[in-house]
Amino acid sequence: MNADAESDKMRYCASCGISEVDDVKLKDCSACKLVKYCNVQCQRNHRPQHKKECKKRAAELRDELLFKQPESSHHGDCPIC
Repeated sequence: MNADAESDKMRYCASCGISEVDDVKLKDCSACKLVKYCNVQCQRNHRPQHKKECKKRAAELRDELLFKQPESSHHGDCPIC
């Protein structure tokens, strides 16, 4: 799936399908950031279908953060500094 298709998909509640409009603000899944929900009940209802993919993506995000290379600093080339 390309980025445009993913961004279109993410404008809808993953559980009930309601679209994001001015009076409905969707919230990201806090663990994986892949899906959005309109409320807590929809998030709970969708959890059984989403759980496996969520855990996988959350682990990928943790790994990216953990193994991210530090940006170069003004301290020179010393990898410790």
